[in-house]
Amino acid sequence: MIYKDRLAIPGPTPLPPAVIAAATHPMVDERTVDFARIFTRIIDGLRHVLGTAGDVLVFTSSTTGAFESAVQNLFSPGEKVLVVDNGAFGRRWVELCRAYGLETVVLDVAPGCEPDPAVVEACLEADSQIVAAIVVHCETSTGVVTDLEAFGRATRNVLTIVDSASGAGGCEMQADAWGLDVVVSGTQKALMAPPGVSFVSVSERAWRRHAEARHMRYYFDWTITRDSLNHSIPRTPWTPAVGVLLQLSAALEQVLAEGMEQRHRRHAELGRMARAGLRGLGLRLLTPEAARNGIVTAAFTPPGVGAQSLVDAVVEHTGVQLTTGNGELADQVVRIGHCGHVDPLDLVTALAALETGFAALGVPVLPGSGVTPVVKLMAEQVDAAAGPLTSMSSNPEESAA
Repeated sequence: MIYKDRLAIPGPTPLPPAVIAAATHPMVDERTVDFARIFTRIIDGLRHVLGTAGDVLVFTSSTTGAFESAVQNLFSPGEKVLVVDNGAFGRRWVELCRAYGLETVVLDVAPGCEPDPAVVEACLEADSQIVAAIVVHCETSTGVVTDLEAFGRATRNVLTIVDSASGAGGCEMQADAWGLDVVVSGTQKALMAPPGVSFVSVSERAWRRHAEARHMRYYFDWTITRDSLNHSIPRTPWTPAVGVLLQLSAALEQVLAEGMEQRHRRHAELGRMARAGLRGLGLRLLTPEAARNGIVTAAFTPPGVGAQSLVDAVVEHTGVQLTTGNGELADQVVRIGHCGHVDPLDLVTALAALETGFAALGVPVLPGSGVTPVVKLMAEQVDAAAGPLTSMSSNPEESAA
């Protein structure tokens, strides 16, 4: 049997056909007026996705490069920051801040849980030397999506930095309205483009702090980047990933055509379906039952079943690529990504593949137990859209006949 290769991971994610086609565009000169029009549309599209009227700076790097730019451009050695650690990517921020000599106060939150805004606010009130609070929007290692509106209220008196690597484009984001000074993200997850481009939104308060920051920077210097963006022909200061930007432009066209509200609803529904399917397989969820959790869903594997062995069996027998957990949960958790260019039938495929993987490992699973809950939810959507069925005849006897 020949199986197609299918991605069911939180990133990189499947690309829409128009985004794939954009990769075949001939190479262009990025310093021309024609390319500047495309680049400007990209910036405007990212502003819409992030919910900001402020500056959006674009870099050729992984999203972690943009994380590093935030630390370089906002702080001086020895300053104190609060970092929420509720998973592998929160921990990355802890490591990054410490690498740059920041005094890092870590708010430990159990994996699979959101930070409590009241606890965050109390931590900040207890230490007036903390100048910024950092949180991961969607902690991809567990699937937990933080309530950023509540987090923004709790951190209103300090600089607020959000890592939305997988959240932007899939989860609701109102950077300006929620008081989020800096939002960092990249192209390869909910935005449905290849890896290689990252970006940050910067509030006026963040620019004021940037003016005082004393960490060394060059490639990621926000002032240089903003000056280039404000050039008569808008540009990046260094050679950008032109091909990825062309693909991002095609992806943003689809994102904006779908509409952000509809896009958020779709991801929320995909999360609900994924949780129902994994529960149907008898797995214990790590990702909580909350509508926000629509990017990736994580569940614990059964006792005695290693997550890596399960993921390997799934890809070997079906061609579907799932992924394991991170850190200490690496071999205890399996994750299904469902953000970006994904629909319910993609989830049906991923769950059917997971059933096959269990069967290959000799784990008893009732056929269809993961798929059926998703199909039922799909049918409910159809019924809700169609409304109550009506007979073609008003005569009950004729209808029965």
